[in-house]
Amino acid sequence: MQTLRGTKDILPNEVKTWQKIYKIATNVLKIHNYQEIRTPIIENTELFERSIGNFTDIVNKEMYSFYDQGKRKITLRPEGTASIARAFITNKLYTEKSIKRLWYLGPMFRYERPQKGRQRQFHQLGIECIGSDMPMADIEVIKLATDILKQIKYKDEYLLEINSIGNLQERENYKVNLVEYLKKYEYELDLDSQHRIHKNPLRILDSKNLKTKEILQNAPKLTKYLGRTSLKHFEIICEHLTYLNIQYEINNYLVRGLDYYNYTAFEIKTKSLSQQNTICGGGRYDNLIQQLGGPKIPAVGWAIGLERLIILMNQNLSNKIEENKIYIAIQSSYKSNILWDIIDILKEYQLNFELDLSNNNLSKQIKRANQLKAEICFIIGENEIRDKSITIKWLQTRTQQTIKLSNLRKYIKYLKTLNYLT
Repeated sequence: MQTLRGTKDILPNEVKTWQKIYKIATNVLKIHNYQEIRTPIIENTELFERSIGNFTDIVNKEMYSFYDQGKRKITLRPEGTASIARAFITNKLYTEKSIKRLWYLGPMFRYERPQKGRQRQFHQLGIECIGSDMPMADIEVIKLATDILKQIKYKDEYLLEINSIGNLQERENYKVNLVEYLKKYEYELDLDSQHRIHKNPLRILDSKNLKTKEILQNAPKLTKYLGRTSLKHFEIICEHLTYLNIQYEINNYLVRGLDYYNYTAFEIKTKSLSQQNTICGGGRYDNLIQQLGGPKIPAVGWAIGLERLIILMNQNLSNKIEENKIYIAIQSSYKSNILWDIIDILKEYQLNFELDLSNNNLSKQIKRANQLKAEICFIIGENEIRDKSITIKWLQTRTQQTIKLSNLRKYIKYLKTLNYLT
């Protein structure tokens, strides 16, 4: 029996990496008053059709949708922002009249061709700042993305690409002229772009097809259709990014794949994942909440793909996850009750340990401790049980000493002052 294509098991040694990401995100976002939110992985299909857009690839090709036993059309969420907006409306979080800073981490589902860093069940870490139309909100969320990435990967390994896509009316005006231009080359475009020209022409701008990219070089530029407000908003963001030493490039062809964005659109790309190099994408969506039936409230946010992020972490040796430092080898005996006193002390000092349950002799248990690269082996044999003591063996130096159980706390404190146990 195999896993479904595009899904994978996350094994215990891999879970440690996931836990590290969660810990980093929690610590960074808590400082900025972001609160975690958890939404269902299933939603009404209409939520995504109304938010993401009927002409997007996600809605047309990639959603996992089905009818449940109540004849309701249900979809496994393909992204997080629409669910957060729905939760914001459903739970009337807007009545508090304050900025809502929310973050989430969880599985998403899209029917795509599985490849490195992209699965059909994948995971995203995302944040949403709801309630401010100020450029400072855009800057805050971008900076938070770079703060998190800095704790995981060296800063020169990725680059921020950013663009202003204006408001809805400015984009509509631009679409008219873009389609007029592209019609002259319609049959020279790649097949996907030919389909998009009448449905979602802006998505043609980020086509990877070389011939299409060549045609786009002389196409109208969106920036020429932006009004004063859009340009000023973007200018302020760029000024602050420069002040913060966040490297960025303006990409005039960056539009993102979701209909709800306006003004700011951005992606953070790594240099080490070939074509699948976008690890963070986001932007501003000032109309989405109203579009879904709530009040008109502006918002901005992003999502990071965790599978791609984990590839980066695994390439970075400095992010090696710490293994258990203490291994407990015990001679099988019904009189070994002091074991639980030892474990209670280790828990008191929050020290990782592993208890051997193999029923092997002590020499084999110590060999196992070496294989697991533990630093210290606590040996509890018949003599130790009789004397209420512990033999402590340092596996790298092979030195060992025996101490009374009553002195274990003092011994651990001493080792901590010398940074032998952290």
